[in-house]
Amino acid sequence: MNLSVIIVNYNVVHELAQCLESVRTALQNIDGEVFIIDNNSSDNSCEFIRDKFPWATLIANNENVGFAKANNQAIRLASGEYILLLNPDTIVESDSFTKMLAFMDAHPDGGGLGVKMLNGNGKFLPESKRGIPTPFTAFCKLFGLWRLAPKSDKLNHYYLGALPNDKTAEIEILAGACMLIRKSVLDTIGLLDERYFLYGEDVDISYRILQAGYKNYYFPETHITHFKGRSTQKYKHKSIIAFYQSMEIFSDQYMGTNRHTPWALLIKCGIYIRAGFALIGYHIHKSFSKS
Repeated sequence: MNLSVIIVNYNVVHELAQCLESVRTALQNIDGEVFIIDNNSSDNSCEFIRDKFPWATLIANNENVGFAKANNQAIRLASGEYILLLNPDTIVESDSFTKMLAFMDAHPDGGGLGVKMLNGNGKFLPESKRGIPTPFTAFCKLFGLWRLAPKSDKLNHYYLGALPNDKTAEIEILAGACMLIRKSVLDTIGLLDERYFLYGEDVDISYRILQAGYKNYYFPETHITHFKGRSTQKYKHKSIIAFYQSMEIFSDQYMGTNRHTPWALLIKCGIYIRAGFALIGYHIHKSFSKS
């Protein structure tokens, strides 16, 4: 089997329906399978999937086990040569899978592949291509310095600002919204790190792919539409906390920022400050929405 598509769903049944229709079209000429892991949705997602998409394999969890753990449940059952982790709030192009698989077949050194992502208005999403969040890169991102020179590889290495949006190239970090990984690579490096509940697992697995000697590629010759944040908007408070907790986990594990050095403490402070401002902004917006 060529491809196993894995989608984790949590209370976004309408977006999931659009996603699955696009996946069905993209799989027409491919030997593939689709897994949907539902993290205990309360919007009748499971009933809807069983009724409208019986060709997909549904795994219905009795609790929200998080993104990484849910993906791992399906990866263990998958038969595809390639594993595609795909967000439910995305739409793929009819030729996306064909082009992605052809590129990976032609590049056996590739461990992972990401594509160009556009938002619902057709605007390029910079997280389509990212660099390793080293202490300096994280500092520039956390404190907004990347905005001063968005095309600089130094100040904006987080979004690989020096790399044109339409150029195929090696990159460091893949986006979890649409991440194609060679199954044999996962067999070598292991599955997603389940300490990451909602965010950060894509950074971790991308980094481990590089550590194992494989390459990650950015492939803009096809694109997906990502209705960013649809799956977390209803639970914004929890998602903000999860995002910054994930940043801290990665920095502690790989960047050595758990050491009590001035630089390490600065990065930690940046994480906490950004998290604080994000939570304050969320509560202000929520208050005005109610008034």
